[in-house]
Amino acid sequence: MKMRKITALLCAVTMTFGLVACGSGTETELAAQATEAEASDADLTGTVSMAGSTSMEKLANATAESFMAKYPGVTVTAEFTGSSAGVEAVTAGSVDIGNASRALKDAEKEAGIVENIVAIDGIAVVVDPANTVVDLTKEQLISVYTGETKNWSELGGADAPIVVVGREASSGTRSAFEELLEIEDACIYASELDSTGAVIAKVAATPGAIGYVSLDAINETVVAVSLEGVAANAENIKAGNYFLSRPFVMATKGEISKQSEAVQAYFEYLASEEGKEVIAAVGLIIAD
Repeated sequence: MKMRKITALLCAVTMTFGLVACGSGTETELAAQATEAEASDADLTGTVSMAGSTSMEKLANATAESFMAKYPGVTVTAEFTGSSAGVEAVTAGSVDIGNASRALKDAEKEAGIVENIVAIDGIAVVVDPANTVVDLTKEQLISVYTGETKNWSELGGADAPIVVVGREASSGTRSAFEELLEIEDACIYASELDSTGAVIAKVAATPGAIGYVSLDAINETVVAVSLEGVAANAENIKAGNYFLSRPFVMATKGEISKQSEAVQAYFEYLASEEGKEVIAAVGLIIAD
């Protein structure tokens, strides 16, 4: 009887040590894999250059900063020159990525430029804080930007002239806004400004002003009006209820697989869970 107990005890001890050894081996392997991955990240070197949309400034800066923290051997630079200028730069080969806050045109695609959609953005229509108009229909918005409606009293607001503010001709935000409303080349602007920040500043400081900006750029100095009774927010855009939305494109000359190792790693990062968290953190919707 004692012998059986001793034998059982020895078997239990042997099994316990076997499990511990197995567990230790697994933990060691996982640690080794993590170390190897970190070493791989540290070994990657090179540069990633971007130029283009001012509306994509937050996205480009946030992802560049987090990507460089992960890959300290890679330098990412970004210039904000407007969507068309960004596409022209990548076409000419002067940058790796052309940022465009609009879909690519057929002519651009025919030139070998690939449309890589990395996020979806909404275009918010903003007015100065004193404006009492809080909602516009699509038809009303069209009539304002084509010059048919000139006074806020016609829209249920105060008796004050409407000051129509927009972006410069090369802006991706302007292209998307006009295309979505089908009013290309039909807008009458009081001011055409060269950046998202300039539009916000102008609208905030000008009584009766109205403008359009990227959803993630809205701050407390302006008020975003609802469109067709739908508020400008990510939930409504994701649900397909808000009609002013557009893609954020990081265009490349040729497929991503043809780009440098550093550029490929950047796009892989954008598609990773970590990258998606950064994209969501700047107020954008993850592209499917």
